[in-house]
This record gives sequence, structure tokens and C-alpha cells, in this order.
Amino acid sequence: MKYFLRSVKYFCAMCVLCVALMALMILTGTSAMNAEDTLYLMFHSDRFVMLGGALVVLAATYPLFGFVVRRVEGDLTRHREQVEQAFRVAGFALVGEENGTLIFRGEGLGKRLMLLFEDEIRVYQEGDQIAIDGIRRGVAVVAYRLDSYIQMVKYDEK
Repeated sequence: MKYFLRSVKYFCAMCVLCVALMALMILTGTSAMNAEDTLYLMFHSDRFVMLGGALVVLAATYPLFGFVVRRVEGDLTRHREQVEQAFRVAGFALVGEENGTLIFRGEGLGKRLMLLFEDEIRVYQEGDQIAIDGIRRGVAVVAYRLDSYIQMVKYDEK
């Protein structure tokens, strides 16, 4: 069910983006047609079917490549300060902790909206690595920063 909801959210976001781009083109005069002609052409040609099909395919596959687990070498207990700092700098706040897993969410409505309210990132220990599980856009930034912070701590300890 989570997969389906993520796909629907992404489909709606893509539709809003398409409508916004079309409106912007019409308002700025960069469109070769007016609004009425554009809408008529969209719904009475193959363009609408092709655009709709492309949006459905993108939305259906988005959950497959939009969410990842990245691992950073370190210890969650020992490097907790660096974990929290990496998330804070990336615009996430710690909202909970359960069974050794830290749960972060986007800080503020703007950040959460940009991530389509799929902003929950879970951090847990996996062997000798810290696992960061969530939306790719957030995880990639945090993993890079966290790795840098941990490397700085290791360098300072030498």
C-alpha cells in the first residue's frame, strides 16, 4: 500500500508540474497557441495519451529508485552527535527513537512539502556501519555529510 501511495503522490506532483509549465508558457507568450487551443489539442490528439502514459510509467517506477539505504562506516552510539549534526544541516529534525533506530523528518512545512511528505529517514546500526534509510534526495546529502563528519572525528583522534 505504501508503494501505491508513493506512486499516486508522485503522479499528482508531476501533473501539477505539467500544468504549471503549460500555464507559464501561455502567460509569458512563449506558447505558439492560446490556452483554449492548447487544451483542445491536448485532449484531441495523441500528445495527451503519450504524456499521460509517460507520467504513469514514471510514477509507477518512482518508488523503486526514489528510496534507498546508504551505509556509512561508523558507530551510531559513538557518532550520534555527528549523525544529528548532519541531519540538522540538511534540514531534518530528530522526531523519535525506537529500538535503537533514530527517526528524522524534514524541518518545516516547506521541506516536507518538497519531499511530498515522504520525508521520514530512519538511521540504525547495521554491523560496523550506520544505515540511513529513506528518500534518495535526503539520504544522499546526509550520508555524504555524515561520512565527512566521521572522517574528521577519526582524523582528530589520531
